[in-house]
Amino acid sequence: MMKTLALALAASLAFTIAHPAGASEPLEITWVDLLPEERPYHDPFAELEYSQISDLAELYRIEILKPSEESDTMPARAAVIREKLASQGLDPDQLFKQRDIVMNQRKLAATEPNVDLIGKVVRLPGYLLPLEMVDQKTIEFLLVPTVGACIHTPPPPANQMVFVRYDEGFDVDELYKPVWISGEMRAQSHSNALHLVDGQADIETTYFVEAMSVDIYK
Repeated sequence: MMKTLALALAASLAFTIAHPAGASEPLEITWVDLLPEERPYHDPFAELEYSQISDLAELYRIEILKPSEESDTMPARAAVIREKLASQGLDPDQLFKQRDIVMNQRKLAATEPNVDLIGKVVRLPGYLLPLEMVDQKTIEFLLVPTVGACIHTPPPPANQMVFVRYDEGFDVDELYKPVWISGEMRAQSHSNALHLVDGQADIETTYFVEAMSVDIYK
């Protein structure tokens, strides 16, 4: 009887080791899941008219010029713009300070990762753009959310692309077929040189995945 129980316990332990806790199916996610938690901020420029934004832009360009770069008429032109904006209840100096805050918040929204995904094994669909090829197979590539991204359009935000390494290599028949990738999601910033038909572009990415598998999307 004792021998039987010991064998059963050993078998149970062996099963536990072979199937560790957490070794579940990859978490299937979408590109929206890669976005960080939204941080509300005040954007006063969203409330301005086009002419007001144009005046602010012109004033900014004039006032960042070095004295040696100014023409004789620029100080007077800057004064006219300031007076015009003040008459509309706008404070250019305060708006210039808020501009820096808005730009910083927009940059964070485009580059920060979703920390809830870091360390999780995920499954994500997308289109691949090869970065490094070995024997007609890509072993490093960018995964992007839309077909033709980076090639025919400006690149997506850094946190809307994934830098993928897949040592096994994946045959690339064409760039317009979607794939699934699976692997542990990491937050690692990379700058990748992507070779295009009309030149080369440096692409910033927020996420990195050492892929466990790459499969045709079905």
